[in-house]
Amino acid sequence: MSPASLSAAVLAVLAPIAAERRPDEDLAITASDVVIERPRNRDHGDWATNVAMRLAKRLGVNPRELAQQIADGLAGVEGIASAEVAGPGFLNIRLEAGAAGALAKTIVDAGDAYGTNDTQTGVSVNVEFVSANPTGPLHIAHTRWAALGDSIVRLLLASGAHAVREYYINDAGVQMDRFGRSVLAAAKGEPTPEGGYPGEYIAELARRVLEARPGLLELPADEQLVVARDQAYEYQLAEIKHSLERFNVPFDVWFSERTLHAAGSDGSPSLIDRALGRLREQGHVFDEDGAIWVRTTDFTDDKDRVIRRSNGEYTYFAADAAYYLNKGDRGFTNKIYLLGADHHGYVNRLKAVAGAAGEDPEKNIEVLIGQMVSIGGARLSKRAGNIIEMDDLLDWLGADALRYSLERSPADSPLDLDPELLQKRTNDNPVFYVQYAHARTHNVARNASDSGVDRSEFAPELLTHETESALLGALQEFPRIVGFAAEVREPHRVARYLEELAGLYHRWYDNCRVIPKGDDPLETVHRTRLWLNDATGQVLRNGLGLLGVSAPERM
Repeated sequence: MSPASLSAAVLAVLAPIAAERRPDEDLAITASDVVIERPRNRDHGDWATNVAMRLAKRLGVNPRELAQQIADGLAGVEGIASAEVAGPGFLNIRLEAGAAGALAKTIVDAGDAYGTNDTQTGVSVNVEFVSANPTGPLHIAHTRWAALGDSIVRLLLASGAHAVREYYINDAGVQMDRFGRSVLAAAKGEPTPEGGYPGEYIAELARRVLEARPGLLELPADEQLVVARDQAYEYQLAEIKHSLERFNVPFDVWFSERTLHAAGSDGSPSLIDRALGRLREQGHVFDEDGAIWVRTTDFTDDKDRVIRRSNGEYTYFAADAAYYLNKGDRGFTNKIYLLGADHHGYVNRLKAVAGAAGEDPEKNIEVLIGQMVSIGGARLSKRAGNIIEMDDLLDWLGADALRYSLERSPADSPLDLDPELLQKRTNDNPVFYVQYAHARTHNVARNASDSGVDRSEFAPELLTHETESALLGALQEFPRIVGFAAEVREPHRVARYLEELAGLYHRWYDNCRVIPKGDDPLETVHRTRLWLNDATGQVLRNGLGLLGVSAPERM
């Protein structure tokens, strides 16, 4: 019996009680009012609910009295062994062994689908993250957001949402010209221009550009800059994509900022021009001192924003506004932005864009701010000189250890990772601990097969050992954990759950045998335990997949 089916059973008992106590009122009690949780002390039962305490006042009854009525009604429900009232009105529920153990087969039968849920069904969300300028390699801060952003999308998809990963390519503006001038100067053997980009990677790009365009330096000066900039941009963007691929982070959309500035092929206005017109129609645009402004202070911004300067040039804010509107035009009701620790000033600005566009800044847009991450002993990039590159981190620590360690803590907490720990093959290393548990489930299954133990029988009522009850209780929680992690955008909840599950599995492994000992006969309980072993492996595998981390079968 799953938490959802138990919630439905409690609701079925509660509904007639509520109707009898309030016959003239439609209390509209639903399953969402019946919160089922695991008690901290498993001696109190398998599940607990405070529904009597939550609804007692609405029904005009003492909480303990209501809880007892529900308990009496649950006594006859199939799969429930007992229901007892505790404290001021808590209800502790104990399942029959067969009802609890049946979950093992449910999980194995569901396979990769176990843990998926419908909590985000109907939600259309665009998640934009990383979005580094294509003027250099990805670095350590991008690495954290790449891991978190990808896992947030995985969680949303598993919870029924229509979600996409989007990378905004900042390929317009002065930084691209500085990039082009830096590459061109390197191609000519000249020093890095003032305000340009230094580093060996610029020299590498210049060599590649000259190989691809041997006549570059014979072109007119303006053409040299354009060719050097665009060719180097193509190479650098390809490197960024390759780094993210190594990190197991796929993007569904690569959106070029240049798209916002370009007029239509038929001469129609650019997306930025159209965005200005739409914001003006909403009534939040005004003209002053020859410039065009958006009254963003109407939406808690600290000051109004210029969208077009008096010289006719659009500001960065204009691109932000046009990009936001474009996401909505593509069908995304909800937009999530993942920004670095130095981007706090963008929060009110982006929410103001949503408000000025006629949307709800508290519902249609979320801006997540991440904190810095440091890794002891990490060296600055030899190529870039002033950053720690993602590729160097991947070479050093590996994608699995890096992703897991970045995802097992809340995004808003600073991180100082221990590289020695992340490379250890011991239980002190969290990612090793979880992956080893998964590998152990496969080892148990292999040994079971060699010993003639298969899944030809399943008697869930035999799974009565205390470690089996604890393990089954944790396995039941997985869909709820996934749904909640998706709702609050916190992948670390899955990681911490997996660590708890791994610990419960290891304790079960130490106490319950899947393979008969010595000359003991092969019994139904051994085959049934193999189902539980394989169910645990499936959940560990599904959870690691949501984090973008591999689930090795051997270690």
